[in-house]
Amino acid sequence: MYERLTAVFKKIAVDYEIIFVNDSSPDNTYEILAELAARDKKVIGINHARNFGSQSAFTSGMHISSGDAVVLLDGDLQDPPELIESFFVKWREGYDVVYGVRVKRQAGMLMQIAYKIFYRIFRAMSYVPIPVDAGDFALLDRRVVNALDSLPEKNRFLRGLRAWVGFKQTGVKYVRPERKFGRTTNSFLKNLGWARQAILSFSYAPLDFIMWLAIVMVCFSFLGIVAHIVMRLLYPGLAPSGFTTLIVLVLFIGGVQLFCLGIIGSYLAHIYDEVKHRPPYIVESYLNYPSQNKPKGDNG
Repeated sequence: MYERLTAVFKKIAVDYEIIFVNDSSPDNTYEILAELAARDKKVIGINHARNFGSQSAFTSGMHISSGDAVVLLDGDLQDPPELIESFFVKWREGYDVVYGVRVKRQAGMLMQIAYKIFYRIFRAMSYVPIPVDAGDFALLDRRVVNALDSLPEKNRFLRGLRAWVGFKQTGVKYVRPERKFGRTTNSFLKNLGWARQAILSFSYAPLDFIMWLAIVMVCFSFLGIVAHIVMRLLYPGLAPSGFTTLIVLVLFIGGVQLFCLGIIGSYLAHIYDEVKHRPPYIVESYLNYPSQNKPKGDNG
């Protein structure tokens, strides 16, 4: 990765720094970064005290970056560093945000379909227009980086925040290859959690769903009462029946209520995480960070 990045930056002839964030990787990442930092002073390393997730890692890197533009790139090389050259051209044209658009993934068919469905549903649910099939791989102008860095929220969904802050944005299409190094830690359940985080951060649609569901159920209840009164008037001797139906309806309504409480609880938990004001990450150590600029107790 280091070799490919330096080759790209030398090709476009820019002054650069490469910030690697070691989010408490279980392998020998720390030793590799220490060796790179000793060999090249343009390499800056950030070692987190534990694994805080990719969004915190990106936030950590942006926080200490100093360039006129910042590129966010995962370390597994699924996103090709060579695309940075195309990002740079668009940035020179005046765009503040240039993001990669995955026109195709070299992954399983079910996973490709699942991602495409999610992005389109999420775009429909979100109160901010979020580009479909666009990940975290992007070039951000310094103004955008400063805007993102100033946001107080801790549970971050950067591709959503990137759209929320605005500025002039465009996408560059590419084919995303399979992961080249390491094994992904994203299981199906983890991806569901990721989707949940995105929806809680940028959509009120689940809460609107609860409101409309309540209205529909009230309307049906009212119609049921009217039907019952009419039946009693037309057939006064008709004995009440339908015990099984009554039990099924009670269980159904109870299940709907628990489901709605779960949605509300998720939003409350999201709010609770924010009001605790815990930092999004904790830095254990730096490599090649200028001591005169080094923040004291950098906890995000």
